[in-house]
Amino acid sequence: MGGSESTDYDVLIVGGGPAGLSAALNLGRALMRVLVIDADRPRNAATLRSHGFLTRDGIPPQELRRLAREELSAYPDVEVRRRTRVTSLRPSDGGFAAEIGRREAETTVTARAVLLATGLRETLPEVPNLRGYYGMSLFSCAACDAWELRSRRLALIGEAPDIAERARLIGRLTENLTVFTHGADVVTAEEEVELAAAGIALRREPIVELVGDRGQIESIRLADGTTVAIDGGFVRPEWHSTLSFLEGIAPATDDAGHLRIDRSGRTDVPGLYAAGDAAAPGPQQLIVAAGAGARVAAVMVHDSIGVATAH
Repeated sequence: MGGSESTDYDVLIVGGGPAGLSAALNLGRALMRVLVIDADRPRNAATLRSHGFLTRDGIPPQELRRLAREELSAYPDVEVRRRTRVTSLRPSDGGFAAEIGRREAETTVTARAVLLATGLRETLPEVPNLRGYYGMSLFSCAACDAWELRSRRLALIGEAPDIAERARLIGRLTENLTVFTHGADVVTAEEEVELAAAGIALRREPIVELVGDRGQIESIRLADGTTVAIDGGFVRPEWHSTLSFLEGIAPATDDAGHLRIDRSGRTDVPGLYAAGDAAAPGPQQLIVAAGAGARVAAVMVHDSIGVATAH
């Protein structure tokens, strides 16, 4: 890790979700001076309940974050600043300097190492009144929410090329699934045959309206006048990285914009690490992100004193 001992913090963590908070806990327990910057705008803000986290199945995501921050308050070397953000991050004297806060009241802090746990930003398909159902009866994560919708009439709405693959995964939980591409040409003829063989219907027409009441969707009306009754379903958003604050730092990324890291969470920039959705496409579950944060924290402690790690 290296760098000057006169820095304000040993580690700056950008992002106050499960990955960042889990890393902060483990770093704090290793007597590292840690600052967590949390913009407090989580991607799952619309989600009422999150599933798949052992001992916390069904917990509201915001409650999980609150409990984590409460636990961190027991560690005097860990500081969490909420409702603020990093506006720039740049190399500085063997470490990093970050401008944090709001434009009218920014401050500069320095750290020997930085953990990027910023997650991703999502863009939903431009379907009329989709937001009125998102997080209540339409969801983005099948691993998180499909069990509650099992055996019901489901929709999968999306305009991405992997929509057929996602349909086959969701089709395991219901015999009544319809894929809606909202006019996008993203399902090949071969994929359509495969979906039909699995009992999955495909509607390519643009969606005119989602119909329901108080967040509970009941049907989808299409441009040809057809109405398809459903009880719930899933949306395939587009996901984007949130790393525009990096200045003079250009870590390697893949074609999708995710940070490239080694198996221990290191980027190709010395002292810069990443954990969670920004670096590891895959199951977007809270427990997976928390585990990644804990793993990277252990690596950062080892790297700080030049000890080889098996992590």
